[in-house]
Amino acid sequence: QLQLVESGGGLVQPGGSLRLSCVASSGTLYHYAIGWFRQAPGKEREEVSCISSSGGSTNYADSVKGRFTISRDNAKNTAWLQMNSLDAEDTAIYYCAPGLGRFCPSISTVNHWGKGAPVTVSS
Repeated sequence: QLQLVESGGGLVQPGGSLRLSCVASSGTLYHYAIGWFRQAPGKEREEVSCISSSGGSTNYADSVKGRFTISRDNAKNTAWLQMNSLDAEDTAIYYCAPGLGRFCPSISTVNHWGKGAPVTVSS
């Protein structure tokens, strides 16, 4: 069914910004809530943010609240994660994954992780 591809990662200096994209390469995005996750080197994967299928509801991990913004455009089959005020602690591989309807995905329920988008925050 739904296949998601992350892009937009790269190297950015502390305090900088980066926007990640999550594009449905197959299937239609509008059926699913979309979550962003990340995994830093040597650390457990963690939830970052989630947006409802309609885009009307969002939530964020405390560690990124106020700095990151999740959005989507179902007509474009795309979700984004805008990351501002980046810090070295944000260095990680970022993944997007679908939930179902209004239900956000979680680390324990995602059955497929893509390659992810690597983000390195360094001076």
